Amino acid sequence: MQTILIVEDDPVIREELTFLLENEGYQVLPVSDFDTIPQQVRAACPDLVLLDLGLPERDGLSLCAAIRKTSPIIVVTSRTSALDELRALNLGSDDYITKPYNIPVLLARIKAVLRRSGGENAEPDSLKAAGLCLSLTKGTVSAGGQTAELTRNELKILALLMAHAGKIVPRADLIEALWDSQIYIDDNTLSVNVTRLRGKLAELGMPDAIKTRRGMGYQL
Repeated sequence: MQTILIVEDDPVIREELTFLLENEGYQVLPVSDFDTIPQQVRAACPDLVLLDLGLPERDGLSLCAAIRKTSPIIVVTSRTSALDELRALNLGSDDYITKPYNIPVLLARIKAVLRRSGGENAEPDSLKAAGLCLSLTKGTVSAGGQTAELTRNELKILALLMAHAGKIVPRADLIEALWDSQIYIDDNTLSVNVTRLRGKLAELGMPDAIKTRRGMGYQL
């Protein structure tokens, strides 16, 4: 499920967008605290940000450059000048839509940006579960605005647990995921890697993310 974070100070429009996008099958994260938007974007690791420009205390244009490296952006604004559109696109926005928007057009543009960025019909670059965001290409895990780097084995373990979040993953399945033609993985090696992974998650404020189910395996 793709995640869309909405940065919109008008509560009526924010609720309308939330309802619309949830009905389309997206996970929606509406922002109501506009002082910490970059931190919220980094913590949520969304597939797309819908960004209004006329925000309280901060110009939305300044946010484009700040969050562009984290997520794709579509500006949804009442500003209709060509200069504002040009500035937004130059600062990293992937698209620019003016209000009042046409709903089918808005949805089509959202799908187009997600498709271009790999958020639809592509192998996911990231996994999200239990408050964690795992980047498969960067080899990092994020939670609460903090990020930790993972080893190859830690990445494989966490990816398998997150892909089956809420379910018990047998130790044998984890050992099989870690094994390759050069390195033999035994039960003790798995335990060591899980302990190290737990330590890194604890540093992110998630000390109890991985639970041991005795005689069965591990569960996220």
